[in-house]
Amino acid sequence: MIHYSLSKWMPSWAPLKALSAGAFARRDVGRFATGLAVAILATVGSASLLLAQRAAPPARQVPAAREVAQYSFAPIVRTAAPAVVNVYVRSRVKAFTSPFANDPFFERFFGGRFGQPSERVQSSLGSGVIVNAEGIVITNTHVVKASGETEIRVALTDKREFDARVIAQDDKNDIAILKIEGGDGRFPFLAFEDSDSLEVGDLVLAIGNPFGVGQTVTSGIVSALARTEIGASDAQVFIQTDAAINPGNSGGALVDMSGKLVGINTAIFSRSGGSHGIGFAIPSNLARVYLNSALSGKKLERPWLAAKLEAVTRDVAEGLGLDRITGAVVTRVNNVGPAADAGLQPGDVILRVDGFEATDGRGVLYRLQTKGVGATAQLDIIRKGRPVVVTLALKAAPPPGKDDIRNLSGKHPLDGARVANLLPSIADDLGLDETGGVAILSVRPGSIAAQLGFQPGDIIAQVGGQTIAAVLDLENAVRDRQSVWVMSVKRGDRLMQLQVPG
Repeated sequence: MIHYSLSKWMPSWAPLKALSAGAFARRDVGRFATGLAVAILATVGSASLLLAQRAAPPARQVPAAREVAQYSFAPIVRTAAPAVVNVYVRSRVKAFTSPFANDPFFERFFGGRFGQPSERVQSSLGSGVIVNAEGIVITNTHVVKASGETEIRVALTDKREFDARVIAQDDKNDIAILKIEGGDGRFPFLAFEDSDSLEVGDLVLAIGNPFGVGQTVTSGIVSALARTEIGASDAQVFIQTDAAINPGNSGGALVDMSGKLVGINTAIFSRSGGSHGIGFAIPSNLARVYLNSALSGKKLERPWLAAKLEAVTRDVAEGLGLDRITGAVVTRVNNVGPAADAGLQPGDVILRVDGFEATDGRGVLYRLQTKGVGATAQLDIIRKGRPVVVTLALKAAPPPGKDDIRNLSGKHPLDGARVANLLPSIADDLGLDETGGVAILSVRPGSIAAQLGFQPGDIIAQVGGQTIAAVLDLENAVRDRQSVWVMSVKRGDRLMQLQVPG
């Protein structure tokens, strides 16, 4: 808001001061009145000129400072919008039509195994951001991930359309990298901004394709930083904004007032499916780490902590004598690994990583991931009430050996499942806290395991009453055909007991 004051325009008039002091004689009144009228006319003229100068619209250009952006977002949109694309995905999937599809008994034991196979087409839409002139696009995995044969098209604001292919995707962080096929290698693109430079209250724009209506721009502010409570993965940290984000905005750009990319719009909090002013974006710093890994042709290596972290609760804070309910408490340290090498101990509370506040375990893992394998991180911790600084060397978890992974096939419920010993690196990829046992890595579409509903991350605990501690145990357990397969499967916090006819 601009405040105007006549004190800037009014000269210091001695006659007025004298009048207020009663110093004028009656004979001076006429002369004073004439002079006052002239002065008022001159002052009004000057004021009108100044107001006209103030009212003149400024030339539109990319704002040089945040204060200038109060006039229009148009220059920022002209810079950023051409690099935001619409992403259309069509996939052909096979399904089984069964007369028992709605029968709870048959659903429980057989799922969709019986019936006539049919093919149907699934369509979805979202958004993406071109990040270099060669046509590399960042979007969300949930935008492009589909089962079966998949076709991906991207549409630019200049009405050009191209095929695209997935060159890398990461379910844990919900980030996918696409390559536009064709083109002249001169695509418009957005430059990255350091997402750690954001502050709560900064103006941002969200650009995407909500509800398939076409490219749309909404504005808002950064409502919060380092949100960790809403992600499905233990590594997901979000920027929260009140810029309107709706279905179809996923994978689109969150840009700052310099027109640079600060986040990838990903999720909303909504009870109706529409925007309620609570949207979430993946920070650009994390997206850039994954992009660089994908372009180098290497699998993204996440730093391996080899320790379990939990958020500090009120009870934990009181028990440890903390004055604030924040940080990540170390509840377990593996005998071998970076945490043990750094000297971390159960009961340590990590408050900051490289000077950045870590409100919980996800915040710690996010900071380590953006730092990258091969670097070191400084951890500010509280140990038995005293501040301690620990240097943590960031290393990748040991890779599995050739005997740690198996592809299962045969006349049994796990036909088509790829399983592995639950090593630290496997647990990290699957987003599991525990190690030990055998987990499903993937399930082949159309296989018996897929029809029964097995999923990556399921842990096979028992088969036929036999405890499964390694892939060799599982291979032996499914070797002999059973009339009824009795299995215990752990999924998340649930232990499910299954009985499947042989």
